[in-house]
Amino acid sequence: MRQCLTSDLGGYYTPKTSSENDQFGTKGDFVTSPEISQIFGELLGLWVVAEWIAQGRRGEGVYLMEMGPGRGTLMDDMLRTIRNFPPLAKAIEAVYLVEASQNLRLAQHKLLCGENPLTENSIGHESTSKYSPDLKIIWAEDVRFIPQDPTKTPFMIAHEFFDALPIHVFQSVPPPPPQNEGDAADTIQTPTGPIKNPRRLPQGHQWRELVVSPTPPHRLKEGEPEFELTMAKAATPHSMYLPETSSRYKALKDVDGATIEVSPESLAYARDFAIRLGGSNPETSAPSQPAAGRKAVASAPREEAVMKDEPSGAALIIDYGPASTIPANSLRGIKQHTRVSPFTSPGTTDVSADVDFLALAESAINSSPGVEVHGPVSQALFLTAMGIEERAAQLVKKAMVEKGRTGEGKEELTEVVKRIEGGWQRLVDPSPQGMGGLYQVMAMLPFRPEQVGEDGKRRRPVGFGGDVRL
Repeated sequence: MRQCLTSDLGGYYTPKTSSENDQFGTKGDFVTSPEISQIFGELLGLWVVAEWIAQGRRGEGVYLMEMGPGRGTLMDDMLRTIRNFPPLAKAIEAVYLVEASQNLRLAQHKLLCGENPLTENSIGHESTSKYSPDLKIIWAEDVRFIPQDPTKTPFMIAHEFFDALPIHVFQSVPPPPPQNEGDAADTIQTPTGPIKNPRRLPQGHQWRELVVSPTPPHRLKEGEPEFELTMAKAATPHSMYLPETSSRYKALKDVDGATIEVSPESLAYARDFAIRLGGSNPETSAPSQPAAGRKAVASAPREEAVMKDEPSGAALIIDYGPASTIPANSLRGIKQHTRVSPFTSPGTTDVSADVDFLALAESAINSSPGVEVHGPVSQALFLTAMGIEERAAQLVKKAMVEKGRTGEGKEELTEVVKRIEGGWQRLVDPSPQGMGGLYQVMAMLPFRPEQVGEDGKRRRPVGFGGDVRL
């Protein structure tokens, strides 16, 4: 997936030459929520405002961070909305955009910064927002380049980002049948005669990794992909480790044919979010010492701890995937708004997989003592709670007033109203043709034991059953 999407040799988002082809919109391969309706980005901006208010209206040290910002439409709508709340707008010292594509970075710069110059800096590139000369827009190719400052308050957005991160696919296979003493497989022929096979056969189910392999020539038909998924004949390092990292995976190991998808990179991003919000876990044990008589082996450098005295900030993740189960058989390709094989035209086809939201939540909670997770809830529920219908009614009323003042025809007004109404309804439509049930929304917030309401219950954020607290 990484090779196909962001390879430096030329991937879907990182072509070697600048191209006029746009991945987004009706002329591209897919349409995202911010492109469908401006209300989507406006409501995410309001969600950030609501969380900033609930956490005490911090007056400095706030920053926004978006992962995979596309053309920049979502962040542009968010910044335009946040401008209506001057104390927060003034508190935001920078906007960080994690983007691997040079073409998309240039598109984002044009939309967010206008004619302000784009220059290189120590972590990537930077410019100045078109909305304020005091607001820096900073680009980095990887979230690890952005400092984890425990004195800052980050508000992080990941919309349709995790679905593009690489996955590993594993399938459970039963153990081989028991062998009788003297079976051919029980011995190894050597120049000096047969010896007993020292390899111990597995006694229980094993995870086998599904790997990308060339399609055998005798099965390759004209017009079909040249690659396919095949099961590894033996255990791989990934199959021996990754499925053992969660009890959710272990519970399926003894089920014949059970298939799971695991994304270590997604878990690493969730861990990064959690540490930025709540700090690292305190050290609980000293480094292990080698046993007597054994040579010490150098280990990887320890991760530098981030100790945050007061958890703050928030992260909002919006993507498609099951709300409570482990994704399986979800690897797909998207080309010209049609689902195709993920192996179709590598490098020119979008490749994605369902997001395991519970795995992200598990990673976040295990990574920081100062984080709690809410959701996932459906996009329809979240946007409805945020007031999408009411905002659409405001836009329709505004359009009617403006058209009446300018004297434009009825047909133009009808088209504007149709676009507004059709846009927001598509975002909350729970049918298979809509986005309301397909997409899930999950939030990471600071965990503060003292945050208990008058009813004895913990505060819930807006969009997840809570309300604005002034």
